[in-house]
Amino acid sequence: MVTDGRGRIGRLIELPGRVVKYGMGRRVPLHAELRAALVALRREACAFGHSEPVVASERRGGGNGPALPMTPKAVVNWFAAACREAGLEGCSSHSGRRTFVTKAARLVQKAGGSLRDVQLLAGHRSIETTQAYIEGDADIQRRLVRMM
Repeated sequence: MVTDGRGRIGRLIELPGRVVKYGMGRRVPLHAELRAALVALRREACAFGHSEPVVASERRGGGNGPALPMTPKAVVNWFAAACREAGLEGCSSHSGRRTFVTKAARLVQKAGGSLRDVQLLAGHRSIETTQAYIEGDADIQRRLVRMM
């Protein structure tokens, strides 16, 4: 959920344990550019009388009721369809996670953090899982050796 208690776009993505793999709930800061885009999208939707979430289930509560929360599999399928529609080959929700973890691991020291911070953002129980997500880069490895 990205809305706060008043229904406004918040500054965190709330991922409660009941909707995430292995029940590892967490709060992930919302990037300022994404937040601005969501605020603009909501403003535009409201102008046309739409109040549904940006990503909503096709299932309805009580026939014509509000959209029900999406299942994890439905989110994966939605993301795959969005990637196909955008012409992004090889893109998936999981590749997005891998990219996020890899980029975060490379930037975390600049933010004054550690790999533990990346682990918590990813919702991994162990640091070893986080490390397995991090992609190697031959160019970085060459630069690193040259620096020694």
